[in-house]
Amino acid sequence: MTYLRVLVGAFFLLAVIGAVVSIPFGPGPVLAAAEKADLLDINTDTGDELKALPCIGDAHSEKIIKGRPCQRKDELVQKKILPRATYEGIKYKIVAKQK
Repeated sequence: MTYLRVLVGAFFLLAVIGAVVSIPFGPGPVLAAAEKADLLDINTDTGDELKALPCIGDAHSEKIIKGRPCQRKDELVQKKILPRATYEGIKYKIVAKQK
């Protein structure tokens, strides 16, 4: 029982002085940064790079290029460049950067 009191007291002391280090359980900032680096820009990437996206072939990549520039990536659906289902499959893999 004394060991338990010492352990609880030590934990409480660490919590009070703010020395408890939290461990993130999700993807770390390095992984999140790496994922953002893999995003394709619909305003500048070439047709071959766009074709690397799932469900994007020659016709869709040409439509994306002809529909440039887009201020937001959801304009691909609003401008009827891509069907909603196709957009939903790629929306986390693209960005629409502005100059």
